[in-house]
Amino acid sequence: MEFTLDLRLVRDILKQERRRASDEIRDLGVLHAFESSQPRHDARIAAAPDVGTLACTAGCAWCCYFTVDVRAAEVFKILSFVEQAFTPAERTRVYAEVRANSAALQDLTEDERMTRNVKCPFLNEGKCTVYAARPQTCRNYHATNAAGCQQSYEEPENLDIDPDFAPGVYQAGRAHVEAVSSAMRDAGYDANAYELNCALDAALADPGARARFESGLKPFVSLEGEAVPAEFDDLEPAA
Repeated sequence: MEFTLDLRLVRDILKQERRRASDEIRDLGVLHAFESSQPRHDARIAAAPDVGTLACTAGCAWCCYFTVDVRAAEVFKILSFVEQAFTPAERTRVYAEVRANSAALQDLTEDERMTRNVKCPFLNEGKCTVYAARPQTCRNYHATNAAGCQQSYEEPENLDIDPDFAPGVYQAGRAHVEAVSSAMRDAGYDANAYELNCALDAALADPGARARFESGLKPFVSLEGEAVPAEFDDLEPAA
């Protein structure tokens, strides 16, 4: 995807959110700080000048079969939401699907995962059942033409498909995620990316994972996370 970089927008978000997130990590703890950042993430996307061009609507779920990367903070936020909002039967169904997906994906490379459709365990009857706690990757995935998303679903091995995105929405969301991730790394917390199902499975199997994360240690003993390159890392903060 090619676009003209809005330097002022990106620099302002990087500067403001990194400072805000850093302060909240210090004062509230990393998980509460991450949760506090999510409404700001949504607000920045909603304020993007091209948000009105999006084709994403309720019931459109092509992207809910694509690979999703998450940070550890998101894993624990999602699991807390599930424990609070789901019935025991719903939790049993979702966790069984998480384990099945994890088993199917855990030995695949990132490139191999990108060519395989796997239904998100939280997709039910065409709706996201953890929408309020959905991952940053999902919050940032916005297309201006659903046909490209459908084609990617129907042709998962075709990595040359490039769905049309809204540049303003993309930059606002990406800058926010990079700022929060930088604040977590600066404070000594794991900000690496993990495959959604594998990370959820690892957290469910290891009750000590959350405590390790909050202590600044590696949360998932059985998983190796991937450092995510910062697309806007070379930009100087706004004066």
